[in-house]
This record gives sequence, structure tokens and C-alpha cells, in this order.
Amino acid sequence: MIKNYRMILEYDGSRYDGWQKQGNTEQTIQGKIEHVLERMMGQAVEVHGSGRTDAGVHALAQVANFHGDTRLKEEEIMEYLNQYLPEDIRVKTVERVAERFHSRLNAQEKTYLYRIEMGEKKQVFERKYIYGLFKELDIEAMERAASFLTGEHDFKSFCANRKMKKSSVRVLKRIDFEQQGSRLLIRYTGNGFLYNMVRILTGTLVEVGLGQRKAEEMKEILNAKDRNGAGFTAPPEGLFLEQVRY
Repeated sequence: MIKNYRMILEYDGSRYDGWQKQGNTEQTIQGKIEHVLERMMGQAVEVHGSGRTDAGVHALAQVANFHGDTRLKEEEIMEYLNQYLPEDIRVKTVERVAERFHSRLNAQEKTYLYRIEMGEKKQVFERKYIYGLFKELDIEAMERAASFLTGEHDFKSFCANRKMKKSSVRVLKRIDFEQQGSRLLIRYTGNGFLYNMVRILTGTLVEVGLGQRKAEEMKEILNAKDRNGAGFTAPPEGLFLEQVRY
């Protein structure tokens, strides 16, 4: 009997070419998980993630689902996956869910976390998981800029896919800033995100924080619907998919 399973997993994206399976590389998170599941079940398995994290991006709680026929219990599936997956991918939970559940289509809200080091050097054991800016940021100016970006907008200016034909309208519910010593943590919560959107938003806010742009420019950038108007794309190592809500 074919059953539908949902799992929550965490991964270090440093050495992977992103979540999505691709024909030109075997270094994808989806591909690694499917390979182990296919070995376990003796049949082809397709894993659906809640979102496609880019190359080098991490996840604290990616949600994925797959259909399969196995006599193993949920806990045994999780143990099998963790036994054979690389050490930088870990399955935290596996549970059977309704047949129609889909991790991407049913997701209501996602939170991404972006970490920036403003001090003079990264901590050695965190160097792969934080963006080393090494400059002080004006967080109040960044918060003012963020206030223009929250709400429902066309975020085409903040999308790296210039040929995207689908709607680029999204609801960015909140942008929260938290300073921990020399680190700045930025959390983005919304109903969905475009290709590289969080990293471009971060790069643009960093430019505001460095005094290179004014907070009020965000309105013009949104209205332009042109990627060239927004800031740089912040590097992937500082970005984590933190939570998916259903």
C-alpha cells in the first residue's frame, strides 16, 4: 500500500549544488535523499521539498514529503535514512500524513534567517554559516527600509530570474532584526519567496545599513520591477531556511 510520509530535515548546504535534483550534478540534497529511499524501498521515489534552497544555503527545518510502499515504521524509516545519508544531512522526524499533503503546495508561511558578522573576523567554527561583512551597520536605517518592503508587493526587482513568467507578487509579512554582539540576525517571514529573493533583499538592506542607499529608495526599487535597481546578492553561507508553517 502506497503511503505519504512527511519529514523534517536539517542540512549544511556548503558542499551541495542546492536542494533540487539536476542532471549535471549528483551533489543535491533531494538527490541524496531519493537515492537512499530508493535503496530502502527497491523502487523509484520522488521527494518534494517545501522550497528549493540554492547552492550553499542551509536548512534548520526543511519540510519534504514522499510516497512509498514499505512495511517499515516511521521511526525505522528515519533511522535508515540517517544511517545512510551523509553526515551533513539529518532527518529529524518522519510521520505518515494524509494522501493529499504536499510539502510545497500546502505551505502557508516560511521563515528564512540570514546571519551577518559585523566584527573584524568570523568565529572559526561558524565561518561557513555566517556572512563576513566586517563592517558596522546602521540597524535603525535598515529597519526603516524594511518597513517599506513588508506587505503585499511585486518583488520582481528582488528576483534573480529575469525571465520568470509567473507572478512575482508575494506577501512579506515581517522582517525582524536581532543583534547578538557583533552579529546581526535578520528573519524574513512570508507566504513564499522568489529565486534569490532573500539574498537580494539582504544585500539591499546592507547597502542601506552602510549608508550607500536611503531607506525611502525601497519604494522606487519595488515600483521599478527591475533587478538592476536593487542591491547586491548576499552570499549563500549566511542563509538558513528556519521554519515552514502549514
